[in-house]
Amino acid sequence: MRQFEGLVAVVTGASSGIGQATALALADRGAHVCLVGRDLETLQRASHCATGHTSCYVADLTDDAQIHHLVDALEQNIGKIDVLIHSAAVIALGSTDSAPIENFDYQYRTNLRAPFLLTKLSLPMLRRTRGQVIFMNSNAAMRPGPQSGQYAATKAGLRAVADSLREETQATGMRVLSLFIGRTATPMQKSVHQHEGAPYFPELLIQPQDVADIVVSAISLRRTVEITELSLRAMRTN
Repeated sequence: MRQFEGLVAVVTGASSGIGQATALALADRGAHVCLVGRDLETLQRASHCATGHTSCYVADLTDDAQIHHLVDALEQNIGKIDVLIHSAAVIALGSTDSAPIENFDYQYRTNLRAPFLLTKLSLPMLRRTRGQVIFMNSNAAMRPGPQSGQYAATKAGLRAVADSLREETQATGMRVLSLFIGRTATPMQKSVHQHEGAPYFPELLIQPQDVADIVVSAISLRRTVEITELSLRAMRTN
């Protein structure tokens, strides 16, 4: 199925997990997908799994200069963005009295500041295509748990960025979607379970492909409708 033929999608955090599943789903449907991550080798491995057209862009999103370089390269090499998907994220758990402030800074730069700057620099291309921006957020933005205050704060901030962007760009025909995602079978979630000392059963969690399927559906919608927010949680059957 080539329903996204001619569409250009940029996906951060595309080396693994939700980002990789989403990138492959879009490429398999005909989109030219630009996979963004910190390591070229892992990006290339992900790219080789796609049946469609992909290209790899290495960028450390905590570095402003590399974000500027990424957008310049996208503008020069491709010239447009139809869909920008923010999937890159990090998590460092810790209680308020023990969590290092350096962990807060790292999560802030990756989870909040980087998506803001990347979106800001990409807006000229997105406006030209009446593009779509999708923020892979977390249910922690609305329901923070113990030891997740730093992470949840960055995700709550990301929700505010998306809500403001939606109001600013609606008149141009752009669409902005926030996905608030529960526990998903990804390398990040495996590390969270290890921190918690809990057994990890990925089959009981949301699957990355579940999220990718929702993204495909959202992008496919007619321009008479916009989904602004969706909240996902694992389906427990026992």
